[in-house]
Amino acid sequence: MSTWSKSSWRKKPRIQMPDYPDQAALETVEALLARYPVLVFAGEARRLKHHLGAASRGEAFLLQGGDCAESFEQFSSDAIRDTFKVMLQMAIVLTHGAKVPVIKLGRMAGQFAKPRSAPTEVVNGVELPSYRGDIINDLNFSPEARIPNPENMLRAYTQAAATLNLLRAFSTGGYADVHQVHGWTLGFTDNEKAEKYREIANRISDTLDFMSAAGVNSDTAHTLSSVEFYTSHEGLLLEYEEALCRQDSMTGQWLAGSGHMIWIGDRTRQPDGAHVEFASGVLNPIGLKCGPTMTTDDLKKLMAKLNPENEAGRLTLIARFGAGSVGEHLPRLIKAVEEEGANVVWTCDPMHGNTIKSSSGYKTRPFDSVLREVREFFDVHASEGTVPGGVHFEMTGQDVTECTGGVRAVSDEDLSDRYHTACDPRLNASQSLELAFLVAEELTARRDQEKKKAAG
Repeated sequence: MSTWSKSSWRKKPRIQMPDYPDQAALETVEALLARYPVLVFAGEARRLKHHLGAASRGEAFLLQGGDCAESFEQFSSDAIRDTFKVMLQMAIVLTHGAKVPVIKLGRMAGQFAKPRSAPTEVVNGVELPSYRGDIINDLNFSPEARIPNPENMLRAYTQAAATLNLLRAFSTGGYADVHQVHGWTLGFTDNEKAEKYREIANRISDTLDFMSAAGVNSDTAHTLSSVEFYTSHEGLLLEYEEALCRQDSMTGQWLAGSGHMIWIGDRTRQPDGAHVEFASGVLNPIGLKCGPTMTTDDLKKLMAKLNPENEAGRLTLIARFGAGSVGEHLPRLIKAVEEEGANVVWTCDPMHGNTIKSSSGYKTRPFDSVLREVREFFDVHASEGTVPGGVHFEMTGQDVTECTGGVRAVSDEDLSDRYHTACDPRLNASQSLELAFLVAEELTARRDQEKKKAAG
């Protein structure tokens, strides 16, 4: 049996990773990063794992959201603040619906690398290597821009560190006060098209008023003025991940110091592949994308490799099938989990299976398809008697026009107005909050059903 080390992935088959033409430059960057401080700490990763263990039992709910791919060009404190803000709003609405704590996990401070469906792309008859995210190469369509540049890792690290610094300040500095956050949400329901969500918003207001009257407010309860906020990204660029991997002095375990959770994508989840090998040896919670091609045999192998101790909160299975396909694929994977007696958190990614090309030529995701997949996810878990533990969205706090639909209806013709994503279309702030209200309705319905069942 092979012994894991932070570099043992190098002996495994690797896909979706760049070949750097200048090996000396790559080694220089790796050596530099290996001396840099980690971005997250082992205690934080263990605390997230503990919370995720609660989500696997239905005692918490996971909200994971953020950028498709973080950008050097679009990096700003305002963009970080706006995404953080809308995630807090979503979390309050979901907490009201689920009546359990909501784990806030951003796709932030590390989501720089993207897998691609093809190694090259053609524009106006010119074929060049695909853009793989700012940590690897540049979006500009030129031969020079598309050469993998290891120094991009240093810039990604610096941006991730700055992002985390700001998120920690927002989380504990008063910006996350629950009354302020709910005030923003009330502004959303002032829109006449969002009137149907006003009743939920008013019930949340009544709850906060009652708590204040009972003496529970931001001055007396620290949890009302601060939040725990964690970060996650796809652990795709393993040179970067290895360079930030450190041994925890307290336990001797290895920490992926680049983020609290790393996940393995649907394209890189080969049981004997490099990405699974790296993730198998770190103490962090691990996410695993499960698409339509995931077989039950592979899922069983992956669960055994990624969570051999069957630790609660260690492994999150992120289902991404596409609207209309959940009923075909999710039950068989749930059955595989049940047969193994595996501890997992089931979450729904309704974004990646619902990407289409609009009539105007833009890649988009219809809001109705996203919502349909979420509902199908909840319906399957209700029929299987299992726990829907969370949702996973590509979203931004900015007023972009990338996904169609929602109460502030974005049409195909609107997409060109503010289409800013470097890769995949994201929900904007209004669509994200609307989706939170709709998921809250699903959670409330599930809770009511469980109460009826318990009452006999």
